[in-house]
Amino acid sequence: MDIAQIQAYAYFFFTAFLVLVLYGYIYHLYTAKKKGTCDYEKYGDIALNDNITDIPVEEVSKKETKKKEA
Repeated sequence: MDIAQIQAYAYFFFTAFLVLVLYGYIYHLYTAKKKGTCDYEKYGDIALNDNITDIPVEEVSKKETKKKEA
């Protein structure tokens, strides 16, 4: 077994690993949206709606702002 064959096996397994990570991430996004814990699609418009007068993606409660100030 020479170095080229080892590189070929490593390339194949690394590519398969990255595909599994990608599908796991996509599954996480859709299950989080379905459960209602977080809707990540809302964050896609942040770059387009970044003026100071635009409405925020998520409202911050007064409890959270007090925690951040302390």
